[in-house]
Amino acid sequence: MANPAPSSFEASRPCRIGITCYPSVGGSGILATTLGEQLALRGHEVHFISYEQPFRLKLPTPRIYFHPVEINDYGLFKYPDYTLPLSVKMADVASHHDLDILHVHYAVPHATAAILARSMLPEIRRPKVVTTLHGTDTTLLGKDPGYAPAIRHALATSDAITAVSKYLARETTRLLDVGRSIEVIPNFIVPRKPLRTREQVRAGLGVGADELLLVHSSNLRPGKRIDLLLEAVARLRPRESFKLLILAGDTFEPYRALARNLGLESMLIIRERVVEIEDFMQAADLSLITSESESFCLSILEAMWFACPSISTCVGGIPEVVRDGQTGVLVPFGDVEAFAGAIEGLKRDPNRRAALGQAARATAHAEFSAEVIVPRYEALYRRMCDERSSQAIK
Repeated sequence: MANPAPSSFEASRPCRIGITCYPSVGGSGILATTLGEQLALRGHEVHFISYEQPFRLKLPTPRIYFHPVEINDYGLFKYPDYTLPLSVKMADVASHHDLDILHVHYAVPHATAAILARSMLPEIRRPKVVTTLHGTDTTLLGKDPGYAPAIRHALATSDAITAVSKYLARETTRLLDVGRSIEVIPNFIVPRKPLRTREQVRAGLGVGADELLLVHSSNLRPGKRIDLLLEAVARLRPRESFKLLILAGDTFEPYRALARNLGLESMLIIRERVVEIEDFMQAADLSLITSESESFCLSILEAMWFACPSISTCVGGIPEVVRDGQTGVLVPFGDVEAFAGAIEGLKRDPNRRAALGQAARATAHAEFSAEVIVPRYEALYRRMCDERSSQAIK
């Protein structure tokens, strides 16, 4: 794909951006890390601020810096505090590097810390705060009276808010009564080149040429409903016709008993805390997502990039990524029989499976690539930088 025409932001001086995200395995951290890498490639200066180096961040990389947040476990506190040390580190990095933007992923505690950090600095040195919402910070915590007021305040005082799907923007407005616009900028990916061929990966996993390789990739949190995934796969026949590969961002141990009771142990392949998932995605035939809620679902997009169609529950922002019957199949949440039937249908129809995969890949490249999405973030930064410059002149 051709490189995009330079934006007005790219034509001006590079921007200095601080990024804070959860460094552990998860879609928000992957998006934030990839965005930072892409911004650095475009000449901007990027400073990651977190308690650990994001798991996909490769250092050293030109124009990318990592600033660890030290968390002290004082006996005075029952639980270690992260928000205050994070805000102090944000203020310190913003001051020493004259950051234009603090771009935080997740409202709690990151946006709260950024707002506090901004208030610590002289008005002329204050960076703009951009808050990107990814899901549970509003759809889950936004319902909790112990968090909702803090989230509402963080969003009200951010200089800009983005959400990864229209669904999430609507839900945030509904749950938190946010009286301002939320800009929707979808997730994107920049997959790394696989290190092995499809045939090498399948052979290494012990998957036969005639076996269907099903894949599920997630952090295995409760909302991913791994129980429904296993129950649906357990209905497939014959058992020797498939393998289920689970790329787990956390331990699979809580689900082993269920898998054993369903007679799935010999069909399961578990790979925990995998960083480089591209080898596996290009080797898979179908991606399976049984979540009860998703704001976007980056795993689906990762599969689409490698022409692997998804069968997914029709929840949240997933219909904004998957076009039912065109790039994948959507199934009502909780309908295990329908989900298993969708797998069986595509298992028996390799031509339709291939057609869905090709359409999925074309959509991923056309709508969710870095070339399409990153300039939208740059345009937002440019607006923020112009506002900051105007305020400094005043």
